[in-house]
Amino acid sequence: MKIVFLEPLGLKVAQIEAACEGLKKAGHEVVIYPDRNENPDELKRRAEGAEVVIESNIPLRKDFLDACPNLKMLSIAFTGLDHIDMEECQKRGIIVKNAAGYSTEAVAELAIAMMVDVYRKVLENDAITRQCQRKGIMPGREIGGKTIGIIGMGNIGQRVAKLANAFGCKVLAWNRTPKQVEGVTFVDKETLLRESDIVTLHIALNADTRDFITEKEFALMKPSAILINTARGPVVNEMALADALKQGKIAGAATDVYGTEPPLKPENPLFGAPNLVMLPHIGFATEEAFVLRLGIVVENVMRWINKE
Repeated sequence: MKIVFLEPLGLKVAQIEAACEGLKKAGHEVVIYPDRNENPDELKRRAEGAEVVIESNIPLRKDFLDACPNLKMLSIAFTGLDHIDMEECQKRGIIVKNAAGYSTEAVAELAIAMMVDVYRKVLENDAITRQCQRKGIMPGREIGGKTIGIIGMGNIGQRVAKLANAFGCKVLAWNRTPKQVEGVTFVDKETLLRESDIVTLHIALNADTRDFITEKEFALMKPSAILINTARGPVVNEMALADALKQGKIAGAATDVYGTEPPLKPENPLFGAPNLVMLPHIGFATEEAFVLRLGIVVENVMRWINKE
């Protein structure tokens, strides 16, 4: 069986080769491309003849699948699958497995870091320091004692809750299905938005969660509240977020995700919004998470081959 890594998944080829020893010993051909290339024609060339393709978040649509008639499985080194044409895969009987759970710690820690950044105005004070000044330093706020509202209580949301508890925060949560989580009080969406000093998003993107936060929701939040988004960009209406920041409906925000993947277009409304920290979708990107997800995607392939 031909197994192709379309990209090195942020790791060295030697690391991938070591993880694939079991596949090679079982007689499978493993091809690893040492660079990331999103050119559609190049992707088709790389996948030629493959029965299994492994990649992270490069969009794979119908035209790619048309060029891969032998394809039987996609092992995706990512949590979300919205970049994969799932409907076409189902029609063709192509199995798609994601790398669930690999970035739980990475994303949760980044969410907390973004809260600290917005509250302590880290970037603004860095700029003042680099101008060789102290005059005009910007005092911040403390997370300790604040109410953090977590929307979405999967693995990442629950990990954020534990970290927030360590800061001495009161933790509220909304989840489609209420759960029992120590140190967390489950409330309805409106109560969470009204009472939280910090609202952090950890829900999947689907038809029900697109534009989950828009003008109506910002109107419910405290003027002193901040919003953190490490979930999916379209969960928040970008124009509504920009307007809320410009009009002082909320005090600040930080986002790692957008309606389209970075690089962003210059006309994106968020560029004109004040008190906003913007990161280039790095929540999943830690050395530890990359190693963990490699193990998951290889195991997914082996389990599929062994019909487990």
